[in-house]
Amino acid sequence: MSEYTYVTLRQKPQFQKQAAAWFHDKWEVPQEAYLACMEAYLSGKTEYGWYLCLDGEKIVGGLGVIENDFHRRKDLAPNVCAVYTEKEYRCQGIAGQLLDLVVKDMKTKGVTPIYLITDHTDFYERYGWEFLCMVQESDGPDMIRMYIHR
Repeated sequence: MSEYTYVTLRQKPQFQKQAAAWFHDKWEVPQEAYLACMEAYLSGKTEYGWYLCLDGEKIVGGLGVIENDFHRRKDLAPNVCAVYTEKEYRCQGIAGQLLDLVVKDMKTKGVTPIYLITDHTDFYERYGWEFLCMVQESDGPDMIRMYIHR
């Protein structure tokens, strides 16, 4: 198994543009939206950060923390968002390491609990997340699973 590096974007700010393009490619959210969130984090306007798994200089996994991840429960914040691991790197614990990193980092900043929405079942429980409730997506009537990490 390869040795990967887990970092916050503050530790490697030179990855900002590459990371924004990478997340955009995975989730089709405008690159400018990622850049704006990352800039707020890098400039210290927010502690809601961005976390990367690197294989050398290549981003192979990542996630972020934002106020709201496209759902109507504005009181359930902040939200882990954009969790993704490249297909060829899956089943190696990368997502788990990133989730652990974000939970620890947010707790050191006094930010707890944190939330995430997903349509996955049985994945996040492995990493200490608990199913909380169903929430309505912000752009329609569909409901999606909300998890909490305390």
